[in-house]
Amino acid sequence: MKFDSIIIGGGIAGYTAGLRSLEAGLKTAIISNGQSALHFSSGSIDLLSHTPTGKAIRNPAAIFDKFTDEFPSHPYSKVGKNTVFESLEWYKNLLTNAGISLLQQDNGDNHLRITPLGTLKSTWLSQPYVQQLPMRLTEHSITQIVVVQINDFRDFNAKMMTDNLIQTPEFKDVEISNTSISIDGFSGLKRNACELRSIDIARILSNESEVEALATKLKAIATSNDLVIIPAITGNGMGLSVLNKLHALTNLTFHEVPTMPPSMLGIRLEETMIDLFIKRGGMLLKGDQVTHGDMAEDNGKLTLKRIYTRNLETMPLTADNYIFASGSFFNKGLIAHHDKLQEPVFDLDMNSLEARNSWYNTQFFAANSQPFLSLGIKTNHAFNPMLKGKVVNNLFCAGSNLGGYDPIAEGCGSGVAISTAYQAVNQLLQQRSVKAHSQQPISNSLA
Repeated sequence: MKFDSIIIGGGIAGYTAGLRSLEAGLKTAIISNGQSALHFSSGSIDLLSHTPTGKAIRNPAAIFDKFTDEFPSHPYSKVGKNTVFESLEWYKNLLTNAGISLLQQDNGDNHLRITPLGTLKSTWLSQPYVQQLPMRLTEHSITQIVVVQINDFRDFNAKMMTDNLIQTPEFKDVEISNTSISIDGFSGLKRNACELRSIDIARILSNESEVEALATKLKAIATSNDLVIIPAITGNGMGLSVLNKLHALTNLTFHEVPTMPPSMLGIRLEETMIDLFIKRGGMLLKGDQVTHGDMAEDNGKLTLKRIYTRNLETMPLTADNYIFASGSFFNKGLIAHHDKLQEPVFDLDMNSLEARNSWYNTQFFAANSQPFLSLGIKTNHAFNPMLKGKVVNNLFCAGSNLGGYDPIAEGCGSGVAISTAYQAVNQLLQQRSVKAHSQQPISNSLA
C-alpha cells in the first residue's frame, strides 16, 4: 500500500501529525500499537512550566526567546517560537471545534490545576471542568472546597487530597472538607464495586436516571459557593454531556481530577482525535506495530523506502515521507539495555553513548530530574534522524522519542509532542514542494 505520509505511533504526536497531514491533502495512515500514554495523562496540555535548571515559568511567551537562546538543543529551539504557538492554537481550535473545549488564561500565563494528590501543577490548556487557578496563587477567589469520594471506588482518595490541600499556605482561609456519596448503579452489579475503574463508572452514568440521582446527592453535600472536586468518572467518549448535565441540574462548580488509569480526561482527547482522523479520511492501523524498514543510500543520505509491520509482515507499506512518533521508554519507543540505549525499530542514533550509571540518579526522588528522561533520538534541525551518522531525509521524528528535553521536570511533554509533530509535517510539505518544483519541465518553471 502506498501513501503520501505514514505516521508511526498513535499518541498525541502521532494524531497531531496525522490530522495535520490530512489537512494538507496528503493520503495518510497511522500505525498504532495500542493504548497511548494519554490513558495515563491529566488531559491538560502543558507548554512550558520550568526551565531545565528548575526555574518556574509564569508566562511562556514572555521568556521564550531567552529560553531558546539559553537551551539551543531543546526541541522548542528547533521548532521556533512562532510555530510552537501556532501549533498550540491550531490544536486548541481543532479539539474545541470537535467538542472538547481547551481553555487558557487570557493574559497568556500558565495556570495551576489541582492534582489528584491535592498538589498544584502548572499547565497551559485545560478542559472545561478543570478549575484554572492563577500562577500568583494568592489571587485565587476560592472560599470553600468540598472533595467528593465515591464509595467503593478505590482509584481516588478524597481524604489524602484534603489533607494535602490544607497544607497549601494560600488556602489557609479556605474551608476544605471531604465527604462520601454512593452511585446507585453499583448495587445492581454482579462484580465487586471495588474492582470498578473510572471507565466502568462512566458507563453506568451513561444512564440519565443515574445522572439525575447523582445530581441529587451532590446538591445535598455542596452549595454554589463551593468548588466541588470530583474524580473524573464522567464524559467518556466524544463529549462532556454528562458533566454538562450535572452542572445544569446542580448549579455547582466542578473540578475534575484524573484518577488511576485509565484517565477519562486523557481518553477524551484520544478518542476525539481518532474520530477526527477517521472521519477525515485517514487510515488507522490500530493494534499493529512496525518491526523494521528498508533504507537506500544516495550521496551520503538515506531514504526510508518501505516499512514492515507485525500484522502485514509480507505486505510492506510505502510512503513518500514517514513521521516517527513512537514514544519514549514508557511505550517501548526507546529501550535501555544493560550497556546501551536503543531505538528498536530502525536502530537510529541516540543522543547519548555515556555509561549506564549516568542515565539515572540513585535517589528516585532526587532534587534533579532523572537524566534518562532527556535522552532520545539524535536529529538535525529539521527533525530528520540519523543512522550511523547519515541523515534519513524522508523520516521525521516527533514527540517523546526526541532527546534534549525533560517532559516531566520542564512541564512541556504535550507541547513538544504537538509542536514537533506540526513542524515535522511542515518540513515534509516543504520537501514535497521543492521536489515537485524541481521535477517541473523547464518551460513550465519559467512560465
